[in-house]
Amino acid sequence: MPQTTFDLADVKRRMQGALQSFKGDLASLRSGRASANMLDPIQVEAYGARQPLSQLATVSVPEARLLSVQVWDRSMVGPVEKAIRESDLGLNPQTEGQVLRIRIPELNEQRRKEMVKVAHKYAEESKIAVRHVRRDAIDTIKKVEKEGAFTKDDVTRQSDLVQKATDQHIAEIDQALAAKEKEILSV
Repeated sequence: MPQTTFDLADVKRRMQGALQSFKGDLASLRSGRASANMLDPIQVEAYGARQPLSQLATVSVPEARLLSVQVWDRSMVGPVEKAIRESDLGLNPQTEGQVLRIRIPELNEQRRKEMVKVAHKYAEESKIAVRHVRRDAIDTIKKVEKEGAFTKDDVTRQSDLVQKATDQHIAEIDQALAAKEKEILSV
């Protein structure tokens, strides 16, 4: 029977992945200016599956308050437009052939608060991902203990290290969230 191993570095790498994903989600939230990565979280129903917008079109920023989405396949213009409209970004694309032009409206107070709520939702999803990594690590530690490779002291020590890594990553998520919240709410 293969021996189960525990690797703290792998646990930290997986937690870091959740943090990086969160930072990418935050980058997609707009704070008043157009940004090509605003549309990164949008998934489009295309060719029988959900695909990222970046696999169906090129997003560019011709002006500070305008996005241009060049759809490669003419048959995908409708689904791309629908996905952008239905996203929680509050955007309204105008179609010109295979190009979608998206004016970025000025953020009013209500919209800023909505964006902060979305940022909090992303933060909570990331915290949950980090906690899932912690749970998997603790389960692995217990499995290694059952196989006789860890003593009770080893289990306590490794569990403490996993909890410290969890606390550190959650604190980093909170810091990134606070910075983005401040950026969104500043006029």
